[in-house]
Amino acid sequence: PRDARKPTSQQAGGVRREQGVDVTRSATAEAPPEPPVTGRARVAARRRRRLLGIAILAGLLLVSCLLSVAIGSKVIPFGEVWSGMFAPSGSENDLIIRELRIPRTIVGALVGAALGLAGALMQGYTRNPIADPGILGINQGAALAVVLAVYLFGIGGIYGTVWFGFAGALLGALAVFAIGSVGRGGATPVTLALAGAAISYLLQSITSAVVLLDQQSLETYRFWKIGSITVTDGALVTQVLPFLIVGLVLGLANASGLNALSLGEDVARSLGHRVQWSRRLGVTAIAVLVGASVALCGPIAFVGLVVPHVARYFAGADYRWVLPFSLFIGSSLVLLADVAGRVVARPSEIQVGVMLALIGAPFFIALVRRRKLVRL
Repeated sequence: PRDARKPTSQQAGGVRREQGVDVTRSATAEAPPEPPVTGRARVAARRRRRLLGIAILAGLLLVSCLLSVAIGSKVIPFGEVWSGMFAPSGSENDLIIRELRIPRTIVGALVGAALGLAGALMQGYTRNPIADPGILGINQGAALAVVLAVYLFGIGGIYGTVWFGFAGALLGALAVFAIGSVGRGGATPVTLALAGAAISYLLQSITSAVVLLDQQSLETYRFWKIGSITVTDGALVTQVLPFLIVGLVLGLANASGLNALSLGEDVARSLGHRVQWSRRLGVTAIAVLVGASVALCGPIAFVGLVVPHVARYFAGADYRWVLPFSLFIGSSLVLLADVAGRVVARPSEIQVGVMLALIGAPFFIALVRRRKLVRL
């Protein structure tokens, strides 16, 4: 009996061992695999953060618009702002809101979006972290055209100079691109930057010579050069609006091309991108955006330089997100700087171009020193 039980015990033990092995193998085979250490989850989380950032920036823009309408030499309560916008009664506050502040707010939002987007495009295409839209000779071309309109044709006022400024901006950008495209390599970041610097200095010298010859041209140029969004004529805004919309659409459509170019021109070509065509499209978008903005408000500095760095800090290096971020940040920045200019010098005001320089320069220096955001 002892021998009879032994095989049974061994068999039972063998079965248990075999079952243990089987169970272990089965558990190992059926256990869910470790989640792969791929970027899929991180990409989804980053996308959610970026969408949240867009929502926050949209809310900031809405608040900026409300502040721009409510705050000025005369502070209007938000309740009256709401009634003046949607249920006007013909009071003095309603006239101030509808005739003065709403057009000014619209102009500030549009121009800020255009300059912020143009700055991101400019830095992306030139691979130059300190580039702004003025590097293409756009501001200088518009300035010369405005001065010549006054000096040669006696045209004064924004109605006459706006279209001269727009034409001069486009011609300046066209001249820079034509000179930068000479040669076998075509337009490159280096040739565009060098051509832009040369054309800018040339146009600026001619402008200085003209304003020294004519006092009226000097006065017009002096006030135009400051940069202001105090455009209260809705008809003029309506005339320039189509150009701004076209420029915004062209600029946002450049995102994939900029992402490819950021990897290098050879890689972009290997991925099927037409580099020269993409660069032409980008320069066209920059010229239209900045040309319309400069013609409407004069040269407003620092928006195209600061905004893209802030956008890249929050959105990363993907231009599909950098461009929309730059659009919203630029609009809010211009409006808030304009509000600050009204508050600081009340009952008068400081023009938005001056306020942006005062606010933007220290902020940008601190940002660069702390975060080193100038690397592209």
